[in-house]
Amino acid sequence: MTQTRTDVWVSSVRLYRTRSIASAECKAGHVRVNGAKARPSQPIKIGDRVEALTAGGQRIVVVKRIIAKRVGAAVAVECYEDHTPPPPPKEEIPVLPRRDRGAGRPTKRDRRALDRLRGR
Repeated sequence: MTQTRTDVWVSSVRLYRTRSIASAECKAGHVRVNGAKARPSQPIKIGDRVEALTAGGQRIVVVKRIIAKRVGAAVAVECYEDHTPPPPPKEEIPVLPRRDRGAGRPTKRDRRALDRLRGR
């Protein structure tokens, strides 16, 4: 087999959970093949560059092998070469101090300290 449908291949290599989701994402324009929006029935060949917008973010893969059936994760990884850039580092959010439960309402002094901490 030298080519298969876009929605079949994308779901077979587990970029999307089901073929119906893959088909809907193709129709919505979230899947691109070689830079152009892909229709669900567009043929995929070895060497094509597939860009898919998934729940985990943008995925960029190059087709190494054509498969038409959903296979195990270990086999699916062998069917494409992943060119997805690494995610940006997460910014650390400073933890705001919390009042103990049952401590009552903050005093005027506590309120001013909270406002200063929050930058107001």
